[in-house]
This record gives sequence, C-alpha cells and structure tokens, in this order.
Amino acid sequence: MDAAAAVSQLFTGLSMASILLMMALGLAVIFGLMGVINMAHGELMTMGAYVAYLCQLLFAHFVPGQTGWSYLLALPLSFVVSGLLGWAIEVALVRHLYGRPLETLLATWGLSLILQQSFRTIFGSNNVFVSTPEILTGGVALGASVQLPYVRLFILGLAALSLGGVFLFLYRTRNGLMIRSVMQNRPMAASCGINTRRIDALTFAFGSGLAGLAGCALSLIGSVGPTTGQNYIVDSFMVVVLGGVGQLLGTVVGALTIGEAHALIEYFTSSSAAKVAVFTMIILFLQARPAGLFPSVGRVLD
Repeated sequence: MDAAAAVSQLFTGLSMASILLMMALGLAVIFGLMGVINMAHGELMTMGAYVAYLCQLLFAHFVPGQTGWSYLLALPLSFVVSGLLGWAIEVALVRHLYGRPLETLLATWGLSLILQQSFRTIFGSNNVFVSTPEILTGGVALGASVQLPYVRLFILGLAALSLGGVFLFLYRTRNGLMIRSVMQNRPMAASCGINTRRIDALTFAFGSGLAGLAGCALSLIGSVGPTTGQNYIVDSFMVVVLGGVGQLLGTVVGALTIGEAHALIEYFTSSSAAKVAVFTMIILFLQARPAGLFPSVGRVLD
C-alpha cells in the first residue's frame, strides 16, 4: 500500500467510524441506562435517512431549484422525527418489558421487521438517493493523487458536534444529571424524587434521535433502502461492547478502532472478509476483557 492509498483508506475508515459513532452513542446511552438491547435501532437510523429523502422531495416540489437547502432542514428534522418515534416505542412497548431482556430482544426484533415492511410499503423496495448539496461537492486535494471529499469531512464534523452535544447534555444539564443518577443507582434516584419513567422515555428518545441523525448523514454517501439500518446495527453494538457499556470515551475509541480496522483490512481482502476479521478480533479481545476497553465503574447494569 503506497502513501496515497494509505491516506485514502484511513480517511474512509474515519468517515465510517463517524457513522458508527453517532449510531453507537444512542445505543450506549440506552443500553447503559436501561439495559435494553434495541434491535429496532437500525430502523430508527433508516427513518432519519428517509426524512432527508422526504425533505428533498418536498423542496423539489415546492421550491424547485433549491433542493440543496433541503438537507439543512433534514438535519434537525431527522433527529426530531426519529426521537419522537423512539419515545413512542418506549412508551408503547419497551416500558412494559423492563427486567425481561429476552422478551425485549424478541419484541424489538419483531418491531424492526414491522418497520422494514412499513418502509417498503411507503417508499417501495428499491433504494432511493439523496442529492449531495452543491456546497459539499468536491474536496480538499492532498498532493496529486489524494482528495478528501467535502461530504466526508462534513460527516466527521457532524460526528464531532454530536459527541460534543451528548457530552454537554449529560454533564451540563439538569436532565443529564438525572440520567446519570438513574444510570448509576436507579432505586436511590427514585427515592430522591426523580421520575425514572420520564427519564427512561427521555433517554430512549434522545438515543433514537442520534440514530436518526446518523441516518441523515449516511444518506449523503450511500443509497437508502428499507434494510439500510440492518447493515450497521451489529457494528454499532460491537462498538458499545468493545468500548465499555455507557462509556462515552469507550464509544469513541471503539468506533475508531472498528472503522479503521475494517477499512484497512478491506483494502487487502474484501468487505465481507474484513467484517469477519474485525468481529473475530473483537471476540478474542472480549475473551480477555469482557467489560471492554473502559469498564463501567459503579452500578450501571444493576
């Protein structure tokens, strides 16, 4: 691998890691607080991608020639729509299954199938595409043979902003303080007057909104279909488990590790072989460190 190819693959790995990071941030918060394995998290990502597509269609119909601005609207809207869907899922389904992990796993898996079929019914089974805003076309040239596309640089920036937003929300707001208190010791938080049911719903909605934002970002670099989210759900869970449940720093390191490892191995083999190799290495690593890179301190999973 020459220097140009190495830089290109590393940058590709960074952009993939950014998508995984936004997906895994929501999973880390949800799983860390409630211990819920949400198999429908990928469909919340797909919802965010379809919101970007719908915004594009609306602008094309009502404001012809200005479809590039549709993405500016899609970013906050994808977070809100996916967040509201996540809130509805928590209130209608997940809330009634706390403490029953197998039932929760089966219920959310069934919900993911329902959502996939709903997407097929509404949008069709063929993949759709979201146009890249004109301002994000082109890239930064590094020498004669390497170019860093603006769209992937934008995704990196969006992931950094999402990480910063999660940190500020959890550590600089009253709701974030209550979320962390419930995560560390639910009975004590409840005895102090914290409405744990409201915190559960808020956390689930917040994590779901992050998944929608990841889907909106993904729509810029790939097509969107009913099963788009399924391509990332397993990787996202691996990020959370590798980094350490409920640990923001672990989530970041896990996303970077998996993204870069996949990109480098894929260069020498193939995408499927790279996925198998990465998963094998994670399984071997977890045999030695079951709690991940940054084990949780306290009673996170109680």
